[in-house]
Amino acid sequence: MTHHDERLRGIEDRLRSDDPEHAGTPVRDARREVRPGRTWLWLTVGVVGLVAGIVIGHGLLIAAGLVVAGMAGQLLDPQRRGPRGGVPRPR
Repeated sequence: MTHHDERLRGIEDRLRSDDPEHAGTPVRDARREVRPGRTWLWLTVGVVGLVAGIVIGHGLLIAAGLVVAGMAGQLLDPQRRGPRGGVPRPR
């Protein structure tokens, strides 16, 4: 795996040096900042959908509630490493 990481770093460095407009700009973090208020809203929507699906016995609503609640729970995780769950590379 390190061979691929080194190749990607080399490509990234070359692309950054080839573009004079962006040569001095810092690399943005790939992780998107998520507002906790919206995340709590989505978590609430997911749990309400899950409970409503259980009450009325609708499988698709149960599945949708589980997916939405799971995604919102993932966004609330303070230990998450990035959008794909990977470990950030050392600098």
